[in-house]
Amino acid sequence: MPASAHHSFAAAFDADKAVSVQGVITQVKLANPHSWIYLDVKDASGTVQQWGFEAQTPTALIRSGVKPDVFKVGSTVTIRGCHARDAAKNEGAAREIILADGRSYIIGPKGNEPDANR
Repeated sequence: MPASAHHSFAAAFDADKAVSVQGVITQVKLANPHSWIYLDVKDASGTVQQWGFEAQTPTALIRSGVKPDVFKVGSTVTIRGCHARDAAKNEGAAREIILADGRSYIIGPKGNEPDANR
């Protein structure tokens, strides 16, 4: 796969498909070139599904004022962003994380926000 395809937001995520899910953090991988946050999310029938969200690198998160303790395993959060281009995948590109106490942080790079004008 060419490097441009690997790092292309549009190749993996659809800016026209906004996603917002609430769930419990089960795993956090703060790594380069992309961090990942995994949530257990209950669907309408009560079935738990795992979702994964790509976020910025650890260095970019820290520069944005996001400390690693924001991502506490076991805490309930809402993540907003764009859905994976493959609609069958429970994945997305994170833009924002909202903690149970209402604090919110931008955890995705500019461009991860759904484009309402498309």
